[in-house]
Amino acid sequence: MDTTWLHPREELVETMRRIYRYHMTTTSGGNLSILDPDGSIWITPSRVDKGALQPTDIVRVAADGSREGLHPPSSEFPFHREIYRRRPDLRAIVHAHPGALVAFSICRRLPDTRVQAHVHSVCGRVALAPYACPGTAELGDKIAATFADGADCVLLENHGVVIGGRDLREAFQRFETLEFVAQTLTYAAQLGSVQTLTPTQLASETMPPFGELPPAPLSNREKELRTALARFVHRAYQQRLLISTAGAFSARLADDHTFLITPRRRDRLELTAAGIVRARRDACEAGRRPSRAALLHALIYERHPDVGAVINAQPAHASAFCMTSAELGTRTIPESYLVLREVPRLPFLRIVEDAERIADAVSLDRHPVVLIENEGALVLGRDVLDAFDRLEVLEATAEALLLARPLGPIVPMPEAAIAELRRVFKVG
Repeated sequence: MDTTWLHPREELVETMRRIYRYHMTTTSGGNLSILDPDGSIWITPSRVDKGALQPTDIVRVAADGSREGLHPPSSEFPFHREIYRRRPDLRAIVHAHPGALVAFSICRRLPDTRVQAHVHSVCGRVALAPYACPGTAELGDKIAATFADGADCVLLENHGVVIGGRDLREAFQRFETLEFVAQTLTYAAQLGSVQTLTPTQLASETMPPFGELPPAPLSNREKELRTALARFVHRAYQQRLLISTAGAFSARLADDHTFLITPRRRDRLELTAAGIVRARRDACEAGRRPSRAALLHALIYERHPDVGAVINAQPAHASAFCMTSAELGTRTIPESYLVLREVPRLPFLRIVEDAERIADAVSLDRHPVVLIENEGALVLGRDVLDAFDRLEVLEATAEALLLARPLGPIVPMPEAAIAELRRVFKVG
């Protein structure tokens, strides 16, 4: 979310609306705050519906303790103030009770962020604070002490989570990313042992170098593709196939292997057509930064002329299969097999350093979808709609497989049915 021009009241309201809209808190649960440069704290109010919060509801508590606003501040204001006192580098706090992180908190366990390099990088250090009664000085002291020890994300025993950031955007992104990986881990736990990455694997965040593309007139085709990419990225976010910090969409623009791709480190929900980056294998628009996946997408377009769109994504159900040795079987319903084909599993490969190997492992006719261990899904399509449909079907298939596990053994379609599908739909 671009908050450059937002007043703290507006920023807090927009962020809380987003948290509530995606079921990461309840009407009465959670609170957000921003530390102002003048030392005052802007905070969400006590006993006001989180689903109907307005800027006028936000409370300002000055450094001297005086306050402005229609309501009292959140009952948990004391721990916000204490965290800011002990961690002067933090300027915003998110506290909420999202389902997966609450599940970890009531089991008194921490989600292991080492399952994905991106998650480990975004979330920073995660720690557990001992239980204390909500709203008490004791709770505030325990949370603040955990932050003072260097934590960026703090799970509260039998309660929820508190996350700090240099601004509210960073705090929200850590919060959303940690909840998403917690969801994925709960699904992965149903499939078997969860695989984590080594320190060397976690340390790799290489960005390939890009020169500058010469200026080019904006064609109607490019306008159309930019709009389509932005629209499908928004839809993917709204359907929780992406989160704000991860995932890349691209579309082939021209026969010279020029393509359009989502930018690096931009909030996916706030992406506009103008924010999409035009790129080739070694160059992009001046002053822009394409996704880290740009080199991989470029190699796919060069080697597979029938591919018109590429997606990297880490949807929670499909990612559970990436973190375990379980097979994501597509021979379950006709749509899964026809849309996805067989979904091979690649070992852990780096998106930049191993781009050549990944590009060689995919093809539109045989392997339009692959899973990469501890990385996520790579999806190809003839166009953006085709690729997006595959991403949706992939996640729906993974969810169905997980939901089926408690019901009994999964019965795949027999080989005769697969042969019939191939014949009727002319699948190779």
